[in-house]
Amino acid sequence: MPIKIPKDLPAYQTLVNERVFVISDERANHQDIRPLKVAIVNLMPTTIATEIQLLRLLGNTPLHVDITFLHMKSHESRNAPPGHLERFYVDFERILSERFDGLIITGAPVEMLPFEAVDYWDELTALLDYAQKNIWSMLHICWGAQAGLYHRYGIPKIPLAHKAFGVFPHRINDRSMALFRGFDDEFLAPQSRHTESDREAIAANQALCIQSESPDVGVFIVTAREGREIYVTGHLEYDPLTLDQEYHRDREKGLPIAIPQNYYPHNDPTLAPVVLWRAHAHLFFSNWINSVYQETPYNLADL
Repeated sequence: MPIKIPKDLPAYQTLVNERVFVISDERANHQDIRPLKVAIVNLMPTTIATEIQLLRLLGNTPLHVDITFLHMKSHESRNAPPGHLERFYVDFERILSERFDGLIITGAPVEMLPFEAVDYWDELTALLDYAQKNIWSMLHICWGAQAGLYHRYGIPKIPLAHKAFGVFPHRINDRSMALFRGFDDEFLAPQSRHTESDREAIAANQALCIQSESPDVGVFIVTAREGREIYVTGHLEYDPLTLDQEYHRDREKGLPIAIPQNYYPHNDPTLAPVVLWRAHAHLFFSNWINSVYQETPYNLADL
């Protein structure tokens, strides 16, 4: 939420330059307030767990946020409980006449497939095209980030020699971004992926900005359209045991999987992991929601 201070207070311009949300008396007297509308496309196989992870982070704000869950009508989910999607989700066609402040597109267990081979690709790209004019800010996560970068900017994904799996240090390239307000110089974030978006292609595209990256696992956060499009290659939303569950799941399936890096004490998977990313996860999502609140037109018809 904003703080109201006199515009001629010496601190005012400094805080504005730091992207702290301040308003003057004049703006406060004309301020309209309404709930934020955020749509979530949940493509993760852990349907309910992902709902909880995202809602926990989005709920850590004094703002009123209305959530709409979307599913891909062209895909038959085998992971949600019977009747769950029918009761709590709507398909893309149901929202064509609506506009939203924000959209989140999650990761999906399809990163080894060509984008066009994903059964809901046409429906997802139609949603991405709709979002350009009808949604103020878009937050893409993991495969959702790769899909957005590929569809909008032609950025290819590249197979990794070894899965990026664990909790890795990341640095910020542009500290003036409102997304990083309050962040430390270095922060930790979980990664779990077999592919990466081509960094050289991203850097060569003048519409894209690499905002954060890691010396260990490469590009982490990319933005476009003055920060309205956000592409996050990792999983700040992960629970303490998500990587643990993925590790043991793949071991039980006989798949080649290394112990997640920087996760278990002494790299011992019999020990409970120590969470080192929770604070920055809450900060990142709070900053995103606060930025959306500041920047979205009060009347969504003005998008």
